[in-house]
Amino acid sequence: MSQSDLPAVSRSDLPTLRIALLGFGVVGSEVGRLLMTQGEDLAARTGANLELIGVAVRSLDEPQVKALKPPNPTTDAAGLISQADIVVELMGGIEPARTFMLKAIEKGAAVVTANKALLAAHGPTLYEAAADAGVDLFYEAAVGGAIPIVRGVRVSLAGDKVTRILGIVNGTTNYVLDQMTREHLAFSDAVSQAQRLGFAEADPTADVEGFDAASKAAILASLAFHTRVSIDEVHREGITAVTQADIEAAAEGGYVIKLLAIVERVPDGSGSDIGVVARVHPALVPLDHPLASVHGAFNAVFTESQAAGPLMFYGQGAGGVPTSSAVVGDIVAAARHRLAGQTGPGESAYTGLKAMPIAVAHTRYQVRLVVADRPGVLASVATVFAAHRVSIDEVRQTPRPTPEPFDGPTTLANLVIVTHNAAEADLSATVADLGELDAVQAVAGVIRVEGV
Repeated sequence: MSQSDLPAVSRSDLPTLRIALLGFGVVGSEVGRLLMTQGEDLAARTGANLELIGVAVRSLDEPQVKALKPPNPTTDAAGLISQADIVVELMGGIEPARTFMLKAIEKGAAVVTANKALLAAHGPTLYEAAADAGVDLFYEAAVGGAIPIVRGVRVSLAGDKVTRILGIVNGTTNYVLDQMTREHLAFSDAVSQAQRLGFAEADPTADVEGFDAASKAAILASLAFHTRVSIDEVHREGITAVTQADIEAAAEGGYVIKLLAIVERVPDGSGSDIGVVARVHPALVPLDHPLASVHGAFNAVFTESQAAGPLMFYGQGAGGVPTSSAVVGDIVAAARHRLAGQTGPGESAYTGLKAMPIAVAHTRYQVRLVVADRPGVLASVATVFAAHRVSIDEVRQTPRPTPEPFDGPTTLANLVIVTHNAAEADLSATVADLGELDAVQAVAGVIRVEGV
């Protein structure tokens, strides 16, 4: 029998699942539009009519409400939740989103969210509530917008052992750093341009200080390593201290600067793992690494696992249209499970691995020094590195104009040192001692090197 011989199924013969949408902003309005305009296709893919029964908003006068005219806009979110089979939370923030999600779960509704801040801070509470109620909690859009990284780690790599994940998970910071690199803009000018284009909020703090990326790192670490990692356990550095001098020094060495989220297992040396480290910070990435070619507001995430090896997920990590794709995909998955009387994968925290400080992490580093240009300086600097078990891989030196005399010499030099893999704690001790050397005028910059 060919596909054309199969009997058509009328939507009137299908069951109906009621969808409540909490929040109708940039992402919520796009989700609402898809539910209202793609009903026939979504019903065919799901096996049920997905009926948007209402939208909870702060004000009925919101522009998106007037423009799209969704069914039953209301300020009574609790009342809307009580009628729904699937609740989609796109309000953002911690409260009242947390209360509404727990109410939906307690009522027996599946929950779909894009709220990375809430999951990173209160994920275990929500996971346990969903498990107790026997309902789905899906959050594909919380980490990489349209990129299916959550499903990739949670489902596709469930039979493998993920050892490390690193990537660009914040489109705003990637755009800013990209403009600083390619257009030679100052940080403040690049941020202003990102705001004009809609890539950055009026208050860009959550992005440029790394809070957004840290939330995503906590979620990825929890998923990948089957343990609980909260945002408070993620080492976080933003990009506000990155200067054009840093950008230029990176280019001279064959690197580009990216804000990376990195989560990795910490081995004990005998084949076992003693914990995990989650960190977010600017890093030097070699120009021949795929992450170096991720431009604009795009995201890219690398996973490394024992059997599959390296995998890369790339795509649009922000914006209402791409993010709505991930949200609606979760709605379809939740609807299918509800029709089948089952749920998808829940929290997996069986390893109980401890979240450890960045001091135990190992990576390479670039250290930039301003030193007196005289014999013996390099030897004294190398001695400090050796004293702390930090091996030097590369040294570059360039002269620089001396603005004022420095202990007699009339010339200063820029000294750039790239290390081999070293412990964070050892590198920190090295930098502290370098600052005490008479020949060192300043430690101009320290940045980690990844992807080598």
